[in-house]
Amino acid sequence: MDLDAVDRLRDRVSGVVLVRGDDGIADEVACFNVAVSHDPQLVVGVASEQDVVEAVRFAAEHELPVAVHSTGHGAYRPIASGLVIATRRLNTLSVDPGTRLARIGAGLRWSAVIDAAAPYGLAPVTGSSPTVGAVGYALGGGIGPLNRSHGMTSDWIRGFRVVTGSGELVTANADEHADLFWALRGGKVGLGVVTEMTLELAELPTLYGGGLFYDGSDDIRAALNAWIRWLPSLPENATTSVALLRLPDLPMLPPPLRGRTLLHVRFAYPGDETEGARLLQPMRDVLPPYLDTVEQIPATAMGNIHNDPHDPSPSWTHGVMLTDFDHDLAALLLDRLGPDVDSPFLAVEVRGIGGKLGVDHPSGTAAGGREAAFILTLIAVGPVAFQPHIPQAVADNVFRAASAWLAPVTNINFAGDPTLPETLAIAWRPDMAERLATVRASYDPRGVLLR
Repeated sequence: MDLDAVDRLRDRVSGVVLVRGDDGIADEVACFNVAVSHDPQLVVGVASEQDVVEAVRFAAEHELPVAVHSTGHGAYRPIASGLVIATRRLNTLSVDPGTRLARIGAGLRWSAVIDAAAPYGLAPVTGSSPTVGAVGYALGGGIGPLNRSHGMTSDWIRGFRVVTGSGELVTANADEHADLFWALRGGKVGLGVVTEMTLELAELPTLYGGGLFYDGSDDIRAALNAWIRWLPSLPENATTSVALLRLPDLPMLPPPLRGRTLLHVRFAYPGDETEGARLLQPMRDVLPPYLDTVEQIPATAMGNIHNDPHDPSPSWTHGVMLTDFDHDLAALLLDRLGPDVDSPFLAVEVRGIGGKLGVDHPSGTAAGGREAAFILTLIAVGPVAFQPHIPQAVADNVFRAASAWLAPVTNINFAGDPTLPETLAIAWRPDMAERLATVRASYDPRGVLLR
């Protein structure tokens, strides 16, 4: 690294510039998945849009690949070279209740947006975890607890401010750079460094949501098969998922959950309690749940539906989309990963999708996977995450056995490391992938952005 050139970069940016070995560089690129530790050549902790411009131009001049880091939820493998742009200082946020638009800085988590929108009876269409970075999540499309009633998060995006791979700051929306706007709503990588996102908010002061928990091998099997029978009866504005949880005996967990293997049936209905309870009643009637947390909740409590971890931990995750989820596939998963089997996975999750998610926004987006019906995700947490070959081998065997149910496209947020060619090859339909490649080449002709 040319340290004189780095000093000149420091003079041009208002944020921080750190080279490998500097104090603070590890904190600047710390990952939510602590099994991954980045060690790039250079980190620019940007504090303004102009800082992003300077960082991208510096990288192009010195032939350094550029990666972007916000909360670190999307870290799959260490970054060991190049330049990382850390966006956490881009934390501006405004909510206009009249237009229902939020302007969201690239460094913000969903929790900040949820809290800012709530006083107006509004809410962003988010993912299952409020600690995830809003922009990074939305760039992959975004499939959350309200996917059937509200579609993907990308359907609600109305514009971006973005620095292209050519080092140009542009606005991308339906009227300006419309090709880039299409690509950024689901194309995830290689398109630019987003500095700000404009998102339309939903009118959602409350919803009927939470979970039913089933304990014991027999109840788990019965409840999972009941869930399969129940799901087709739901209207498209009700969303549900199910997860087999193998929970450790740790004090951070509520006492009723510690050390137990449970089936967690999640439910989200953006309507009144009476109708929500009526829709859920068939599941409640099958057999008494071990725990029942479904009730009318404020939109600020949406994260409680899935109860994703709030604190950084070592983890391994891989997902695939499915054309169907039936009793035969349920039996396969229970036989190979169920409560009576030694499994490396903390969670085996199946999300029901469809409804509005299955229909693209009228203006068109690059979000892949709308044609699928379910998402199967395997999640390992703890020491096994530091040996990724172990969960990967088990997952590969399960996915091979389930090949008859696999969809040809898996959304990029679930498919794995978005910088690997094999991941990109399955994340979009061929026509969408070809169009994305054209847009990437147009806005990043020198291939500066990591993809």
